[in-house]
Amino acid sequence: MKRILAIRGSDAAPGETAPYEDALRAAGLEPVVVGAAAETGLDGFDGLLLMGGSDVNPARYGEAAVAETQPPDDARDAAEMKAIAEALERDVPVLAICRGLQILNVEHGGALIQHLDDNLGHRVKTGDRSRPVHEVEIVPGTKLAAILGEPLERVQVNSRHHQAAGRIGAGLVVSARSKDGVVEGLERPDKPFVIAVQWHPENQANGGDARQARLFRAFARALEA
Repeated sequence: MKRILAIRGSDAAPGETAPYEDALRAAGLEPVVVGAAAETGLDGFDGLLLMGGSDVNPARYGEAAVAETQPPDDARDAAEMKAIAEALERDVPVLAICRGLQILNVEHGGALIQHLDDNLGHRVKTGDRSRPVHEVEIVPGTKLAAILGEPLERVQVNSRHHQAAGRIGAGLVVSARSKDGVVEGLERPDKPFVIAVQWHPENQANGGDARQARLFRAFARALEA
């Protein structure tokens, strides 16, 4: 079984990573979740999963924190950025989710929007985390579009983020946006599999959404290439 490395936050609550692990296992993968202090490289791993969590330290993209930005988890930032760099160098497949998209963008030299207007409806708290709350528009011809099923223009997603990609890092292309223009997907077209989404497909896949489950199955297929 292919092994997937994931790095949890320093403040991760018990069970917080379980939805990611469940979605990976459903795709036939073995998740290995470690703390940032473990300093684990990618030797012995077939893929890298970047999970959701607290905000990336804005100092990493040359900005001071605004009032709404969460306290930094510098150990996690450093560990994930190191893992991303190694994965890119070795063409190890990467699936990035929510904060994962953001740290991927920062590692490529991009910047983040530190706080989205609450009225835009991207940070939605609901008891059912698999419930879609808004629509995203998928860019035709992207790898994300192929995974989710072309021809496809729009898909319903869940959402609970207050930050988003601003300046896009070198080598990345936008693969999805919400109607208000917020970036919802990024990818590296020159790499076998570097796919990032701003929503939480693990919750939707675990909730029975077959389209969102395709992301994890595509990740699994990339590990066999």
